[in-house]
Amino acid sequence: MRLAKRTSNLFRFTGGDRAAGLDVSEFGQVLRIDPAARSAVVGGMTTYEHLAAETLRQGLMPLVVPQLKTITLGGAVTGLGIESTSLRNGMPHESVTEMEILTGDGRVITAAPGNEHEALYRGFPNSYGTLGYTLSLTIELEPVAPYVHLRHFRFETPEDCMDAVAQVARDGSLRGHQADFVDGTMFSLDEMYLTVGSFSDVAPWHSDYTRDRIYYQSIRGPKEDFLTVSDYLWRWDTDWFWCSRAFGVQRPVIRRLWPRRYRRSDVYRRVVAFYQRHGVGTAMSSVRRQPPREAVIQDVEIPVEQGAEFLRFFAGRVGMSPVWMCPLRLRGDRTWPLYPLRPGQVYVNFGFWGTVPLPPGMTDGHYNRLVEGEVTALGGCKGLYSTSFYSEEEFWERYNGEEYARLKQEYDGEGRLANLYDKCVRAR
Repeated sequence: MRLAKRTSNLFRFTGGDRAAGLDVSEFGQVLRIDPAARSAVVGGMTTYEHLAAETLRQGLMPLVVPQLKTITLGGAVTGLGIESTSLRNGMPHESVTEMEILTGDGRVITAAPGNEHEALYRGFPNSYGTLGYTLSLTIELEPVAPYVHLRHFRFETPEDCMDAVAQVARDGSLRGHQADFVDGTMFSLDEMYLTVGSFSDVAPWHSDYTRDRIYYQSIRGPKEDFLTVSDYLWRWDTDWFWCSRAFGVQRPVIRRLWPRRYRRSDVYRRVVAFYQRHGVGTAMSSVRRQPPREAVIQDVEIPVEQGAEFLRFFAGRVGMSPVWMCPLRLRGDRTWPLYPLRPGQVYVNFGFWGTVPLPPGMTDGHYNRLVEGEVTALGGCKGLYSTSFYSEEEFWERYNGEEYARLKQEYDGEGRLANLYDKCVRAR
């Protein structure tokens, strides 16, 4: 059993993209917003684009809004999510107070802290729909101001940059600028930026990166910027961070011809899926007599103390840039057993998305295995939305196979839903 979804933000292109599935389109609605309680009840298939549009009208936003418009609430909870409020507010599942879940064995249950299904509530994040599907979620909201005031701080060594992340985590600000939002971009080992945003009631100007200008390029320009809250939330979506350059969309002539309504992450992702299905990239490399390329599309969480070491490893062994950097910390002492981040520990999410030419004699998976090994060595965790190469033994060791097996038996004893390893590594 699978979901029939019109959009996806997964980067596993076999099996699920072609299989028929369960129609859950009716669960893509905002059911209720309570401004006084600062909460919302939403269908599991509701996109953050839809939800944010509704909450912003009432001066509110979800505590964490993942950076791509078509990520769904249910997807961000079962598959994890992150954004620039994650140093303050953790991950999306941490602001969920209740979930209505269709389990693999056909029950509809309510999972919440303190009730009889609390184990499923805590084990649902990072289960990727292999224990059940969210029908509705109740989430916390927070108030917003009309604008976000950005400052871009440059660093010339990874060590200085990671020290600054630790300072923001400790003080809630950087060089006097309040850190309501913080993320970063590494262009090279001697050019990296932390972008610190604070809510603002006023703006002497505000930029628009949905037209000719490109957000990530602006980070290297003026040190200060203003965006409306809505434009800030979707600043990365227009150019899929920097990945739209692969389609030529950042070239001025093509950008003018490419309609604005199609400058979206879900459009680019569909193009990539088409290329994957039809082997376009491999054919083009063969025609040009270029070495085959490996897709290295990953997000990993590394303790901030080892962040500089990871950046130096990645620059030296993989060599892809830019790299997204997003600090995070769990909100409290509650643990989430299938993705065992440590309470109180500051992590940095490093996101990198592109292709790298394979060295002579190496086969697909070379770079991804290097990354997986380094993440393990540095005490980090790797997200499972893309390709993984772990052995089954190592996978269950890293993602708490004992607890997963207990939950699987309790809520999907007949195995109607895919097994987590089969889905995330074997891509079944």
